[in-house]
Amino acid sequence: MFLKYKSMSKITQEKEEVTIKFAGDSGDGMQLTGTLFTNDTALTGSDLATFPDFPAEIRAPQGTLAGVSGFQLHFGSKKIFTPGDEVDVLVAMNAAALKANLTRIKKNGTIIASTDGFDKKNLRLAKYGDGISPLEDDSLDGFEVYEMPVTKLTRECLKDTSLSTKEQDRGKNMFVLGFLYWRYNRDLKSTINYLERKFSKKPEILAANIKVLKAGYHYGDTTETFTTSYKVKAAPMEKGIYRSVMGNQALVMGLVTASKKSGLPLFYGSYPITPASDILHGLASYKNFGVKTFQAEDEIAAVCSAVGAAYGGNLAITGTSGPGVALKGEAIGLAMILELPLVIVNVQRGGPSTGLPTKTEQSDLLQAMYGRNGESPLPIIAASSPSDCFEVALEACRMTIEHMTPVILLSDGYIANGAEPWKFPKAADIPDIKVAFESARKEDEQTEAFLPYLRDERYVRGWAIPGTEGLAHRIGGLEKEANTGNVSYDPANHEYMTKIRQAKVDMIAQHIPEQKISIGPNQGDVLVLGWGSTYGVIQAITHELLAEGHSVAHAHIRYLNPFPRNLGELLKAYHKVIIPEINNGQLSKLIRDKYLIEVIPYNKIQGVPISNAELKHFVKGILEQVAVPV
Repeated sequence: MFLKYKSMSKITQEKEEVTIKFAGDSGDGMQLTGTLFTNDTALTGSDLATFPDFPAEIRAPQGTLAGVSGFQLHFGSKKIFTPGDEVDVLVAMNAAALKANLTRIKKNGTIIASTDGFDKKNLRLAKYGDGISPLEDDSLDGFEVYEMPVTKLTRECLKDTSLSTKEQDRGKNMFVLGFLYWRYNRDLKSTINYLERKFSKKPEILAANIKVLKAGYHYGDTTETFTTSYKVKAAPMEKGIYRSVMGNQALVMGLVTASKKSGLPLFYGSYPITPASDILHGLASYKNFGVKTFQAEDEIAAVCSAVGAAYGGNLAITGTSGPGVALKGEAIGLAMILELPLVIVNVQRGGPSTGLPTKTEQSDLLQAMYGRNGESPLPIIAASSPSDCFEVALEACRMTIEHMTPVILLSDGYIANGAEPWKFPKAADIPDIKVAFESARKEDEQTEAFLPYLRDERYVRGWAIPGTEGLAHRIGGLEKEANTGNVSYDPANHEYMTKIRQAKVDMIAQHIPEQKISIGPNQGDVLVLGWGSTYGVIQAITHELLAEGHSVAHAHIRYLNPFPRNLGELLKAYHKVIIPEINNGQLSKLIRDKYLIEVIPYNKIQGVPISNAELKHFVKGILEQVAVPV
């Protein structure tokens, strides 16, 4: 539908949804460009989802396929669940970026190619044959291709400045961003405000970035090649104040909120590791809220510092990824046997070993369940989206404090670096987290010895802060005598303590919500059961299948240990249960073991999320099987 006419016979067309992929070298600023466009998109009221994708190497070889850095954004005037399977627009800053993403572009999609990145050197590095250029042969037939000499135009724009050629070239991402702001009818104000904050002490750099940003905008507006711009309306969303939030950002805010709601000082002991490092960076900026961050020399020191902080009465958090959890294993077991509150955040990535450090995976669920020596059960909770990280952080802190046990919080690289709109919660609507320290006992009140491992009806012991009068007790990793906490090698006591620690974790099922169906009927042909970052893709395909008349539902598990108390009965209400995972079937194994039912796994282990098309095709295949009479 055409809405209005502009100068030079240009028109504005309305779109319901758009998917854009920014792609180029690691040094081309694609992550920043995508983030700024995302933040501006959030201000328009569109719903959105993002997927940053970057190399593992800090500075991968320029111009090569391995060095391509990308940022995908899906936004629209309707509910958006995923960053999109295929892209409407690919911004390719060089030949490698085009080659790496060509199969992801929709039929008749748009390619915006920076021609400076398609010279002989870049074509050779991207492994095109001698004398072959995709911009000159017929390989891009069927696509709308716009060739833009971005580097040349940027240098021309800044020729009168004192900036070096290298410094000028750093602004080419601003030229592309400005052009896309014109193409999608955006205001430059939010990005100019960002640049003014970032370069407030570098006026020449600030002026150059703003000049190039505006030049890109006017290039689209005045160049006859570009005849159409686009408008995407705001999505129908619940009233409130929204911001774009990434998963790690939401985790940080959730942890700080938990500190305020519990009245406990927050201590975060961590060692930098992709993709969890931003949690450390984020929490370090909240010193005014009494947050203490400690960057340790290694993973073991990081977790041990957090165990000590918990012993001292802090809200103790440690964060890492799968390799770090492996190193932290013994100390996590120490916190478990001490029965101290500690949240272990695992932002999962591709493994094993160093694996795929910048790629996403859900492959640490079994590690969270069983990855410690001895019988060492821990509660496990998982975030399902970037904004959900806020709620999950609060819940993990509540669980660890109220049940006096370490809690593992699972996120992953897709959630951590992805973004979506988040409605600001009201502080008054967030319940307090109850903390009950053991009270001091004066000498005349000490008729009996203090029993640090005396338990309540939930099998939870008290939290005795060291130095509190009358609460002297032993601490350490050796097995404890029931009630007293003294060292015990008695076989019957060891079995009893092992069973009681397991029973305490199992009892948590009585204090968490029952499992609900996210969408679809409460009984039917197929239930798609998910956890973690598969939420968006399952929601999307379930909506589509329901609209097509299929009997299908979606349930998403937040609490992975213990499972919600009604989960077993819920699963029995469907003929088939499908479990999509970005691993080799880890939740499938746990569900089979717990409920003795057959499940159908759908596994993808490629370092990228499951796409809508592939999962929908798989589920429809199962639905067809159910429909066939036996």
